[in-house]
Amino acid sequence: MKRTKIAEVLTKEPIGQEVTVMGWVRAFRNNQFIALNDGSCARHLQVVVNPEQLGEQTLSRIKFGAAIGAVGRVVESQGKGQRIEVEAREVTIYGDCDLEKYPLQPKKLSLEYLREHAHLRFRTNTFGAVFRVRHALAYAVHQFFHERGFFYLHTPIITASDAEGAGEMFRVTTLPLDNVPRTPDGQVDYKQDFFGRPTNLTVSGQLEAELGALALGEVYTFGPTFRAENSNTTRHLAEFWMIEPEVAFADLEDNANLAEAMLQYVCRYALEHCPEDLQLLEERLLEEEKVKPQDQRSPMPLREKIRFVVDNRFERLTYTEAIEILKNSPPNKKGKFQFPIERWGADLQSEHERYLVEKHFQKPVILTNYPAAIKAFYMRLDDPKEGVPGPTVAAMDILFPGIGEIVGGSQREERLDVLLQKMRDMNIPEDELYWFLDTRRFGTCPHAGFGLGFERLVQFVTGMSNIRDVIAFPRYPGNAEF
Repeated sequence: MKRTKIAEVLTKEPIGQEVTVMGWVRAFRNNQFIALNDGSCARHLQVVVNPEQLGEQTLSRIKFGAAIGAVGRVVESQGKGQRIEVEAREVTIYGDCDLEKYPLQPKKLSLEYLREHAHLRFRTNTFGAVFRVRHALAYAVHQFFHERGFFYLHTPIITASDAEGAGEMFRVTTLPLDNVPRTPDGQVDYKQDFFGRPTNLTVSGQLEAELGALALGEVYTFGPTFRAENSNTTRHLAEFWMIEPEVAFADLEDNANLAEAMLQYVCRYALEHCPEDLQLLEERLLEEEKVKPQDQRSPMPLREKIRFVVDNRFERLTYTEAIEILKNSPPNKKGKFQFPIERWGADLQSEHERYLVEKHFQKPVILTNYPAAIKAFYMRLDDPKEGVPGPTVAAMDILFPGIGEIVGGSQREERLDVLLQKMRDMNIPEDELYWFLDTRRFGTCPHAGFGLGFERLVQFVTGMSNIRDVIAFPRYPGNAEF
């Protein structure tokens, strides 16, 4: 018979029909009751077997972690905890599981332990839920942009440009590292490399996306990006996924509206399509936070936090206004910030962002018009404003509870003369970005875009505290398994 997914059996409840189900054993009680899960949903399906009919040899192989199939009739359950069950007339063992050697055991396992066995953690309830939610969010992202007429643009993973100007990039080369070819003056001879020049893994698809937007109108990228930061934190990865829309004939306000609408759309989609997984993750988070001090616990349960983002307009204010709030805040005055706010021009840290979101406004925040000195070269220079100490750019960051910055974006500098001067000031070579500058030379227009680190979004929606737990195969300093 054709296999039926457990999610379908539990949803449709085809009582009286015979089904074939396949999955992994999560529990086996009294030599009779199997809790079966196939990854299609959070819930397990109870399969009831007749010990006398199966025989001792088959029964002894039905263990936690084993892969089995069962053919039987769907009936109303006589026991508590489930509405239906499958009365099995036939059981097939596809793969045995030796519990003495199996790293996963039928007990509560810490996230740290599961990180050490990341190749098997998909099989746990928690990570099954995380990656089903991640899928739903990715689908919702594409659906959101498709419904608005955006075009999905695949930007290069191997690039010769550094969009951020940070220099923390992974080098791509085919040169023999044990015998690197040199030029007469002792420099690396990149003309002998595969691409004939230095190349890296991309840190952003933004600059290439701008090329698309200035012809197609509205585009977005959604792909892997790479940062060679030697950062071992719960918020950073060396390889992560970025969502980057770029829109022609758009300003900073249009950009903020688009980002807010997208975040609310995908969060709403998760609430509507992942209720069981979010409930499971909420219960896990509540259990985890019982051991934390009260001031370190989430202010509201997971699903309520997501609904709060969906139902409320984001607070909007300028960087200058935020600095005044932070300078006069109790933690700043009492010296509780690790990085005290003393002057305009300071680069805001996660502790400042979270104070604004979680304590002061108690809602998501959109910060705009940052000092030009702390932002990238491509951001549009603002006209001078009274009461603002220095030059600012039309940049925005969106700050979320528990996460801090989740979106960074700006109106792009479309004026060629201003852009060239900013590049000179920041020592960015013009010749390497001739293609980018051509969009300002020929038919330029106001345009804007933003970047959203997808794993940060998944973290927010799932409530997971470590970013390494929301990507299947995390890459970070010293780790490149699988």
